[in-house]
Amino acid sequence: MQGNRLSRGGRIDRTRPLRFTFNGRAFTGFAGDTLASALLANGVRLTARSFKYHRPRGIVGAGVEEPSTLVELLGEDASGNRPATTVELREGLAARSVNCWPSPGVDLGAVAQLAARFIPAGFYYKTFKWPNWHLYEPSIRKAAGLAAAPKSPPAGGRYETRFAHADLLIAGAGPAGLMAALVAGRAGLRVMIADEGVEPGGALLSRRLSIGGRPALDWVAATVAELEAMGNVTLLRRATVWAYREHDYLMVTERAPDRTGLLERTWRVRAGHVITATGAIERGLVFGNNDRPGVMLASAVQSYVNRYGVAPGRRAVIFANNTSAYTVAADLAAAGIEVAAIIDSRSDVPAEARAAVPGLPIRVGYVVTTAHGGRSLRAVTVAPRAGGEAERLDCDLLAVSGGWNPAVHLFSQSRGTLRYDDRLASFLPGDAAQSTCAAGAAAGAMELEAALASGAAAGASVAGVTPPDTPAAPDLAYAVTPLWRVESARGKCFLDLQNDVTVEDVHLALREGYATVEHVKRYTTGGMGLDQGKTGNINITGTVALAQGVPMQAVGTTTFRAPYTPVSFGAVGGLRDGPLALPYRHTPLTAWNIAQGAVMYEAGARWRRPGYFPRPGEAMQDAIDREARAVREGVGVYDGSPLGTFEIKGRDAARFLDHIYTTVMSTLAQGTGRYGLMLSDDGLIFDDGVCFRLDAQRWIVSSSTGNADAVHRHMEMLLQTDLRDWSVFVTPVTAQWANATLCGPKAREVLADLGTDVDLSPEAFPFMSLRDGRVAGLPARIVRVSFTGELSFEINVAPRHLPALWDRIMAAGAPHGILPVGSEANHVLRVEKGFLSLGHEVDGTVDPYDLGMGWAMSRKKPDYIGKRAVEIRRAAGKMRHELVGIIPEPDVQIPEGAPLTPGGHRQASEGFVTACVKSVAQDRWVGLALLDNGHARHGEMAHVRLKGDKVIAVRITRPCHYDPDGERLRS
Repeated sequence: MQGNRLSRGGRIDRTRPLRFTFNGRAFTGFAGDTLASALLANGVRLTARSFKYHRPRGIVGAGVEEPSTLVELLGEDASGNRPATTVELREGLAARSVNCWPSPGVDLGAVAQLAARFIPAGFYYKTFKWPNWHLYEPSIRKAAGLAAAPKSPPAGGRYETRFAHADLLIAGAGPAGLMAALVAGRAGLRVMIADEGVEPGGALLSRRLSIGGRPALDWVAATVAELEAMGNVTLLRRATVWAYREHDYLMVTERAPDRTGLLERTWRVRAGHVITATGAIERGLVFGNNDRPGVMLASAVQSYVNRYGVAPGRRAVIFANNTSAYTVAADLAAAGIEVAAIIDSRSDVPAEARAAVPGLPIRVGYVVTTAHGGRSLRAVTVAPRAGGEAERLDCDLLAVSGGWNPAVHLFSQSRGTLRYDDRLASFLPGDAAQSTCAAGAAAGAMELEAALASGAAAGASVAGVTPPDTPAAPDLAYAVTPLWRVESARGKCFLDLQNDVTVEDVHLALREGYATVEHVKRYTTGGMGLDQGKTGNINITGTVALAQGVPMQAVGTTTFRAPYTPVSFGAVGGLRDGPLALPYRHTPLTAWNIAQGAVMYEAGARWRRPGYFPRPGEAMQDAIDREARAVREGVGVYDGSPLGTFEIKGRDAARFLDHIYTTVMSTLAQGTGRYGLMLSDDGLIFDDGVCFRLDAQRWIVSSSTGNADAVHRHMEMLLQTDLRDWSVFVTPVTAQWANATLCGPKAREVLADLGTDVDLSPEAFPFMSLRDGRVAGLPARIVRVSFTGELSFEINVAPRHLPALWDRIMAAGAPHGILPVGSEANHVLRVEKGFLSLGHEVDGTVDPYDLGMGWAMSRKKPDYIGKRAVEIRRAAGKMRHELVGIIPEPDVQIPEGAPLTPGGHRQASEGFVTACVKSVAQDRWVGLALLDNGHARHGEMAHVRLKGDKVIAVRITRPCHYDPDGERLRS
């Protein structure tokens, strides 16, 4: 039986009853209910226990501001710490209270109330220091007043991430947000409007107002219909904008989006402009026992009556310091709920407010000093604020309204400033730091018509149009006189209901020297946790201001951090299926490679590259051998376009390169290059590549394909943090150049046959040099650099010219037996030569000396990144894995990653095989490995252990199986 359900009214569907359980008891509600409204309809007043003292608590709010009743959802909905006011009721929902055992009615943790005087704010900082915090940590974690994380992910679906760009993002679809969207949408802007409610309308869903002479919700319906018909407007329901990052980058999580199997979707939105139409949050009042079940925010009471058709009580007292509570009293009376009295702390009540509640008793200049009751409110004591005789009023509902706080959380996250407004007795948005502005109640426009006008002006400002006329929307004028605490209160006076923070706690923090509001927050935990101070923060600021005798602006507010409301980890880490977010990257030759029957691989950084080019009926190894032999004996060509390439220029470019590379780059002459290693701060190899000087202040640098993005981030991080006064500009040009690399002893002949104005003789064009000219009639940059150990010419052209260049290369090379070369053959060639590969020999544990590359560690430079770290590590004298060559005996393939162990026995590994290939130069299997003290073990035998206790002996050699002096690549 829903004994507290009103016989009519509300936006619920009374034809669709829903069954649910709460703390093991079965109840029914209706479609459109929240868990909170359904519990109130069923007369459930005691719903929770408080975080610290385990005091009885009930439902306080009606939305995300709810500080007291957190629940854990069970079954397929499993999730913890959900405000009951934000949980939509559905058939079979199962929920239970958190922080109580075995139930809110009988909670063994309530014994904490007996020791309340001994556990004031900050006691844990002092009490649990000796002898060791970790002795107490397990028990404290068990006693924490929040639900445990679900043991398994939700069974009913998954999470998703999407990215979006918008000219205008509007947070909130109340009257101001809808009006702003309407104006901007009509002007043609791409608008995204996100609202955390089940349906748009904001506060209009809970109030009885009119716009333009018709019910306000009719205006909402017409506006939403027009917006949804616009192709340039995206309206998200159940979507909370919970984080505002730099450069107008915002996080929006959409709950239960309209897609089968999808639980939540998180949007990452880059906006040209942002309007925060987030409304305002009612704050409570501070008096004795103001946390008793039955003490609720007046706006929440109004919402339950008008929106959900629920009577939160049968005899109500309203305690307020502002005019908005009078509309609540009128709505309660209209719903048949007895209003015993309106307690107004102000010395004067506007005539307009009195006229809204004809016949209802008003106590002007009175305050509630104490609420009475244990598990449910029974009465309140009221008294003149200036002093006088107290009176007890029986009631089961106390609706409190301490005024309204504009929801400035998002604006504050954007790093905008806040200013205190004496008229509203709250903080308002001040100067913006990004392209953002506030509208409606979030900007201090508390009356409906003012909110509509504010939204229209904000939308028009962004769109660059004239704001339209605002429709008439009569509303009670808002006026407030702040009341930060009732001086004659008896009992605990709570400022932050979620964290059990009292006035006494704040006074204690101030006495102990925590004089700023940020320090008070940390000492008392006020405004922390899921609540983020939505209902209590301004009262904390007011309490500090009263105690210190300073203005509110001088105290300020704490920092509002993301997330604005709780967000599930699943939504934060949601994925998107398919290649849409990370598509393959293609070179201009992808289509040609596929047409030639290439087996395509995904290479580093998602490039699609040919692995090998098999002929009909040809095995993979045969194709690899054929391609590798062509390079060693004749000529081959491969597409080197994916290689990471950067242009670096600026006054300090030379010393920047000396800083990030182990070798000296600043001494290079124009048109020459040098191989270099980049180290991480801890002295391990980060990347390798070549660097060529174009002119006095301009350079071209290459990186490995898969590490290109990381190298770019590394350079930019240095320039934006450590080296901010250096004049250096880094431009990624990987996609601006495409290259065909001719390699092999006949490469010079093929290039000459193509036709070029560059002198190709070894004297005029030596190894590690660069020339600009024309090749096959196309403008090109030719670089003599080798990744195969053979004579090589890297011909760089604009991407649009590569297909034509490639066709001409294949034609010119045909008489010389040219073959296209895939990544598999390139791997064979580099292993034969002993060239390094990230992820193989460079495994994140080695430094240049381990790889026999001490020659690349400059002794001329006083410093470079990683130098000191290498010296410190090597000074320890510990055994190191060092690069060696291996020759299997017998001649068999060895799997990469296979361990090297003493005698092949099951003992601690001495190292591992990094690569093993069928060498066309040696006509046998050869490989590379990292081996303990390997440099001193050339000529020894080691052993590889395989599955099934199989052991293969390998002979240790120098890590170069071909042309150790490099004569061929310099030819």
